[in-house]
Amino acid sequence: MGTQASKVTHGIHISVDTKFQSEHSVVNHQHFLFSYHITIENKSEYTVKLISRHWDIFDSSSEHSEVDGEGVIGEQPILEPGAVFEYESACSLTTDMGKMSGTYMMERLIDKSRFHVAIPEFELIVPQRLN
Repeated sequence: MGTQASKVTHGIHISVDTKFQSEHSVVNHQHFLFSYHITIENKSEYTVKLISRHWDIFDSSSEHSEVDGEGVIGEQPILEPGAVFEYESACSLTTDMGKMSGTYMMERLIDKSRFHVAIPEFELIVPQRLN
């Protein structure tokens, strides 16, 4: 059980579901691995292509890192109106809680116009931390 978040920007609905990966974490070495499942749904009237991503990652010791890259998981998916694209990725932190947010750069295929889509902020928290 993790945290969930969702947001719609320019008709593109982004939802995130997170999970702490205890079997891949080494707590006594400050290595906490979290997976996140992202669903991108095109609720607009236009076919769009995901061009790039930008992540802001924070841990509870106020460490901040940024990650930029082309596409997601090695793909630049094209979503027609009503289409859904899902993928899973992961992030490691040096503390037992943190948060992530970011943006996707999307392009409308009809006119090549580009726009940012917000990825809602979501928390990464080791479940025992909540007890």
